[in-house]
Amino acid sequence: MDKIIHPDPNKIFPIDGVTRTCFLKNIITKPQVSVGDYTYYDDPEDVYNFEKNVLYLFDFSTDKLVIGKYCQIATGVRFITNAANHPMNGASTYPFKAFGKSWGTAPLNVICKGDIVIGNDVWIGNSATIMQGVHIGDGAIIGTNALVTKNVEPYTIVGGNPAKMIRKRFDDKAVAFLMQLAWWDWPMDKIADNLDAISNGDLEVLKKIHT
Repeated sequence: MDKIIHPDPNKIFPIDGVTRTCFLKNIITKPQVSVGDYTYYDDPEDVYNFEKNVLYLFDFSTDKLVIGKYCQIATGVRFITNAANHPMNGASTYPFKAFGKSWGTAPLNVICKGDIVIGNDVWIGNSATIMQGVHIGDGAIIGTNALVTKNVEPYTIVGGNPAKMIRKRFDDKAVAFLMQLAWWDWPMDKIADNLDAISNGDLEVLKKIHT
């Protein structure tokens, strides 16, 4: 019997003849950005647009963008990092310090809200925007054009501007089980053998596998 060949997570373009979809980790150049295996980005113009949409993450930035495994990221998704913030407590919001010279000693009292952290198996719709410090839980869905300003719980669908919960994908008990299951951490052979149960959300079968 021929050996089954799984998709290669280290290949930039995993679909033969298709260059609009890439396994994202293989094109990342910014050290502050980390991406898990099999997370893909789709862009019919150029997949290298992704890092252009990680905004204000300068070489000196200390915050990070962390994206888990098996995420699905659509065209035009933007991540707004902390360097986008301006001081708001003074008489001016102008970032004098950033321009140096005689302004170099000016205080830069901006709020840092922390890293952006995206869980595993998260689907982010076209042109959604994720703001500083936001954590998005495993299995969440972010609607097209959503502006996400607050944390999103696992397996929750959000949408709108600002994004609000539309509904939970499963009840609390099922979500707790799926979080414990963490199928995205399984070896590839196990995932391939159980694709029907994973794709169809057959929790009874998944429970038998997990025990």
